[in-house]
Amino acid sequence: MPTLFLDGRWTSASAGGTREVVNPYDRSLVRTVDEGEETDAHSAVRAARRAFDHGQWRGWTARRRARLLRRVAELLQRDRAEIARLETLDTGKTLVEGGIDVDDVTGVFEYYAAQAESDPGRLVDAGNPAVRSRVLYEPVGVCALIAPWNYPLLQMSWKVAPALAAGNTMVLKPSELTPLTTVKLVELVAEAGAPPGVVNLVLGSGTTVGAALVDSPEVDLVSFTGGLDTGRAIMSAAARTVKKVALELGGKNPNIVFADADFEAAVDYALLAVFFHAGQVCSAGTRLVVEESVHERFVAELVARAERIRLGNGLDPDTESGPLVSAEHREKVESYVDIGVAEGARLLTGGRRPDDPALAQGFFYLPTVFDGCRSDMRVVQEETFGPILSVERFPDAESAVRIGNDTTYGLAAGVWTGDARKAEYVARGLRHGTVWINDFGPYLPQAEWGGFKRSGVGRELGRAGLAEYQEAKHIYENTAVEPQRWFAR
Repeated sequence: MPTLFLDGRWTSASAGGTREVVNPYDRSLVRTVDEGEETDAHSAVRAARRAFDHGQWRGWTARRRARLLRRVAELLQRDRAEIARLETLDTGKTLVEGGIDVDDVTGVFEYYAAQAESDPGRLVDAGNPAVRSRVLYEPVGVCALIAPWNYPLLQMSWKVAPALAAGNTMVLKPSELTPLTTVKLVELVAEAGAPPGVVNLVLGSGTTVGAALVDSPEVDLVSFTGGLDTGRAIMSAAARTVKKVALELGGKNPNIVFADADFEAAVDYALLAVFFHAGQVCSAGTRLVVEESVHERFVAELVARAERIRLGNGLDPDTESGPLVSAEHREKVESYVDIGVAEGARLLTGGRRPDDPALAQGFFYLPTVFDGCRSDMRVVQEETFGPILSVERFPDAESAVRIGNDTTYGLAAGVWTGDARKAEYVARGLRHGTVWINDFGPYLPQAEWGGFKRSGVGRELGRAGLAEYQEAKHIYENTAVEPQRWFAR
């Protein structure tokens, strides 16, 4: 079956290109997909433009769009097992994680179905009873939605659901490494009844398909989740046509542990924060910041548990963590370990590929812990996006806030303490878009997600996540018009 979806039809790439999608566990072939080029991207944009400007979609009511979103949610649950397995084969994550992702995506579609029916328009008091002044919220237009490889289904849903709820048309561009669940999502949206041209899908590389979408003057908005350097390039290119951009560009997230925290829970969550999905999470707690008085005990226990994490095939129920996504990405992670050692960080565990012959064909890397780290180290400041934990220590709450903010990013942070006032002080002081207190990692569809500083521009999820895909229009109506005679003499 072809894997590009243009104007309501599945089709092959115009130039006949293909790409092999491999399982990062053992490099086995999962599926061969079409590899689009600029021509395919332009065709998709034209289809989305026609559907927005002239198609039946313009006449759909908010209630009808909400029904479409709810139907997608139902279909996601119908095909939950299939989708979870696809996500595992595509990314290497465990099957349990894949199932959780499907449930989370279902929740996102259900949330935005409700938001589609919630009219945010308002009346404005003009100070004149003869004036009826209203603010309406309308769709932006054609949206280019570009998602990353680590959470391909989840991150794409954060874009597709609000874009549909607002009444936009769109072109989806998943990562070329992990496109399979996005193909499935488009199948479900089409089955749910989206009109031709509303949702289009082009697979291909960022340098060809992605660049063509960003450069197109017919695209009104680009939403991108991925690396900082690519985000900068998108922001610069989008400026040429003055299109809206929404960027989520990762983080270097501190997980701050005070001596009065629940020790068992804090250690458990510290492991989860950094080694879940092999550390390939934009909000991973890769910076562990521990109060001096508990530092030695805490780190010793964490290292002991990190060494017992079971790596393996995501389809194996005994597996706790899967591989990295590709050989290229593993090489990047390895380079950061070399950098950490060169900078003087103390390697406590990991720092190499596993010896187990059963893992030799996959892109595995051992959970790695560095102690004795400083905020000026690259391994502390730069996003390694792998199973690497750096450990710093602090003497008091003021220092914890200072260290937590000593980063060019500002996506997420965690605070562990039994003192509610201290927790509030630190949470308020941290310049990060999400702060968890005595927890790490959960998100809610109804709560905004995004970062400060170089973690991005705009927000996903919540009411603000819908607003990214809307334009505000002010309609000012004079109901008692009379000549002004401003220039009459």
